Amino acid sequence: MKKTIFLLSVATLFSSVGFSQMNTLTSNEKTEGWQLLFNGKNTDGWHNYGKQNAGPEWKVEDGGLHLDASMPNKEGGDLVTNNEYGNFDLQLDWKISDKGNSGVLFYVNEDPAKYEETYFTGPEMQILDNGTPTRLGQPDGKIYTHRAGDLYDLLPSKEVAKPLGEWNHIEIKSLNGKLDFYMNGVRTLSTHMWDDNWKKMIAISKFKDMPGFGTFKKGEIALQDHGDDVWFRNIKIRKL
Repeated sequence: MKKTIFLLSVATLFSSVGFSQMNTLTSNEKTEGWQLLFNGKNTDGWHNYGKQNAGPEWKVEDGGLHLDASMPNKEGGDLVTNNEYGNFDLQLDWKISDKGNSGVLFYVNEDPAKYEETYFTGPEMQILDNGTPTRLGQPDGKIYTHRAGDLYDLLPSKEVAKPLGEWNHIEIKSLNGKLDFYMNGVRTLSTHMWDDNWKKMIAISKFKDMPGFGTFKKGEIALQDHGDDVWFRNIKIRKL
């Protein structure tokens, strides 16, 4: 019995330590210029695209940011940062629901009168339940360039997403047009924006009739409301 109590105490200690370290910056990170985009307590620093505040579907739970798709009145919408970023290094953790779909967009130009949705301007790192050979995931996962970690509808990535229900850590780096995606410690994709090849990729994508897509060199970060439950935490950024 004493051994069991001791083991439970140790587990509780490590659990509480892990929780307390969420949504925080180390002294080294602060020196390097990292800034938290989510404090784990509220949605300060964020608002719904085209709105003043974050919608009630975006809930803060257990230190994470949860898009609750079960709410009867759909008042979510894509969540965007109050600030814009040019060259940046973005990191966060995400977890998706069964057959869920979401994404992280960047260089979003918030002009709802001209661009109805965030994806009219912002490229996206896809978040998806890919499924497995024995379990059906989100149907979009059957499409090349639509799977978790892909530069949505433009380029595929190495597949390193963790099983459904687990947290994935991602990083998006953009420096003078050079774009790199990382997931779970692996560089999964590298390309260059705004050059002729970039324009050719867009020209054969679903964004070909959106003249503002992928053209902005500064913009907001967006967390996508695709109508499915998704969770985020440890969202931080630094300017490069």
